[in-house]
Amino acid sequence: MRDDLERAAKMERRMSVSPSCIGIILDGNRRWARNEGLPTLEGHRRGYELVIACARWVRDRDIKHLAVYAFSTENWNRSQEEVDYLMRLLEEMATRAPDDFARENIRVRFVGERERLSAQLQAAIARAENAHTEQANTTLWICLSYGSRAEIVAAARAAAGSGEAITETSLRKHFWSAEMPDLDILIRPGGEKRLSNFLLWQAAYSELFFIDPYWPEFTEQELDRILREYAQRERRMGK
Repeated sequence: MRDDLERAAKMERRMSVSPSCIGIILDGNRRWARNEGLPTLEGHRRGYELVIACARWVRDRDIKHLAVYAFSTENWNRSQEEVDYLMRLLEEMATRAPDDFARENIRVRFVGERERLSAQLQAAIARAENAHTEQANTTLWICLSYGSRAEIVAAARAAAGSGEAITETSLRKHFWSAEMPDLDILIRPGGEKRLSNFLLWQAAYSELFFIDPYWPEFTEQELDRILREYAQRERRMGK
């Protein structure tokens, strides 16, 4: 009887645990479009529209941070047509942010090599990040022209240039994503089982969820399923 009560109490403690930061690799847009008989670029539009919806789902569950892998440093090697289309989508998202995100109590932040972006997109990002969101419940981190190795190298150079001793703490505060907490959950749709240079430092102790549906097929119900499974996992953090 005592063992049963202890197991029940342990399960209740786990179920009460909520993540503070979720990361998602937005994978499978093009494959979804091909399966639907659509131009591959339309898959990206569906994927970016879903980012907005997912930010709302996360906010409604009182999760404070959502980080999405929107465009990697390696994605610059894709066709010029696809890169241009993605940049237009991202500029559209950044332009919508001052109104849509502020009304939704969602703050937006962009993380990555901004100097590689057009001046127009950089200006849109600056406006989005300066939007009036003092009452924001959730921060949406859009990883754009982002690579985790590049972020770590940039942080190491900044820390060394400041004359600081190189420690985990001193290095971390120079990250592009310095204000983002480490990931509790990392989700990759699309059936692939790799991290693809996404928030490698921040994902060191995250719970990994590799799921088969493509990103445009991701649903609120799938998010809840992952949150339920997360609550039942025991995170030892090396202990």
